Amino acid sequence: MTAFVLVPGHFTGGWIWREVSARLRAAGAEVHEATLAGGGGAGLEAHVEDVLRLIDAAADPEVVLVGHEYGIHPVLGAADRRADRLTRIVYLDAGLPVDGDRAVQLVPDQLAREVLTDPARRPADGLLPAPGRGEWHRWGSTDGLTAEALDRLTGLATAQPVASLTEPLRLSGAVASVPTTGILCTSGGVTIASVEAMVRTGMPQFRFLADPRVGFFDLDTGHWPMLSRPEELADLLLRAAAGEGHRIAPPPAAEAPVFSRPHVLDTPEHPLPDCAHERAGNLDVYLPEAEGPLPAVLFVHGGPVPAGTRPTPRDWPVYVGYGRYAASLGVVGATVEHGLDELYGYPRAADEIAAAVEALRAHPRVDGDRIALWFFSGGGLLTTDWLAEPPSWLRCLAANYPVLAPLPGWEAVDRRFRPAEAVAGAGRLPIVLTRAGLEADAIAATVAGFVAAAGEHGAALEVIDVPNGHHGFELADHTDEVRDAVARAAASVLRHLRA
Repeated sequence: MTAFVLVPGHFTGGWIWREVSARLRAAGAEVHEATLAGGGGAGLEAHVEDVLRLIDAAADPEVVLVGHEYGIHPVLGAADRRADRLTRIVYLDAGLPVDGDRAVQLVPDQLAREVLTDPARRPADGLLPAPGRGEWHRWGSTDGLTAEALDRLTGLATAQPVASLTEPLRLSGAVASVPTTGILCTSGGVTIASVEAMVRTGMPQFRFLADPRVGFFDLDTGHWPMLSRPEELADLLLRAAAGEGHRIAPPPAAEAPVFSRPHVLDTPEHPLPDCAHERAGNLDVYLPEAEGPLPAVLFVHGGPVPAGTRPTPRDWPVYVGYGRYAASLGVVGATVEHGLDELYGYPRAADEIAAAVEALRAHPRVDGDRIALWFFSGGGLLTTDWLAEPPSWLRCLAANYPVLAPLPGWEAVDRRFRPAEAVAGAGRLPIVLTRAGLEADAIAATVAGFVAAAGEHGAALEVIDVPNGHHGFELADHTDEVRDAVARAAASVLRHLRA
């Protein structure tokens, strides 16, 4: 039938597959559960060797490799060397590492990641202690785990070798020939629908997800489905081995990537006017004809935007359009290129934005005491510092379809970035929030929580609704409703800048 090699994630071993394995064997499958090498000296290469031994021991010629979270790293390393033995790789609530990636990049627990990325703070014995009973949520959603299952997870967990998380994955490219399946545990926030949305952006790094050899299943549970939903998981593994699973349709070949579409206000009939444009470092400045010093609006793009995306956001028509639009209204428009390419990148992005703000304030055409900041999408979390302690020169803070709290599965986001908590310090800072009526439920919930907190603390919040607008409405919805909302938001921001 099929031989399954089941590879566990952080802190766990072959024991975690017990119920899943029993059901697979009852269905006639051959099953091998991996318990990866422990000890402070065990690195990723040792774990790859562990998986290779199990592949070589399989009697059935058809082998399916299953990697849970960290386990996908040794799975891919082994698959790259035994691609001819494999019929499928299953990513079980796992990331998508590529050649050169280190598993620490996907560690969701912020405190653990800080320890792992600082050689001076790494444990002397080379082992990262397993979480306590009340700490597992920092590593993934615990939805569906009974108290008994959580006790078992905690009681049997062992320390994770640090080297396994810091050694780079090395791939030759042979693994690309093996069909794959993703099983998405939806309590973590990733679903087939969200993957389809990524593919629809047209970003080249997501194209492989629409390959007909790639299938997907949603599983309505938390991060440890082998404990919370073992029977359903086993059934999905059997279906994956049979080649079943949802296939994602690629965007039409003639369709431009979403990020390359023009700004909603930049139309063939009424294009936004050209203006002087300067670029210095990570700051782009769009200058009106009027002499300065003038108020300025800095537009902060969202994210995370995967590393390697080209063009980068500073050159996307939507942000170029906002810069030109601001200049057409008689103020300086500016955009900032920040490096938010991973969930753990928010602190770095915040520092880069702060430096760009200072450069903008020092520009000879800018009135440094009249600045507005305008955030988008996942950049909404970057409003936190400005809300908590707004400087006197910050005359307005605006946000379009923002993420205003970490989404499910965003455990890797630094605890510092919580706008709904920070708004308590906003005082009378004018806040202009433009929200999409057709927003994703998870994002809409963060906006609702922020609005409630702003009301509780008496913040000066103005909400502009776009009832028929989707997330990224300037690109997705070229309608008069959206044009009106963008114009209203801009008029409000300018009114505060000029007050």
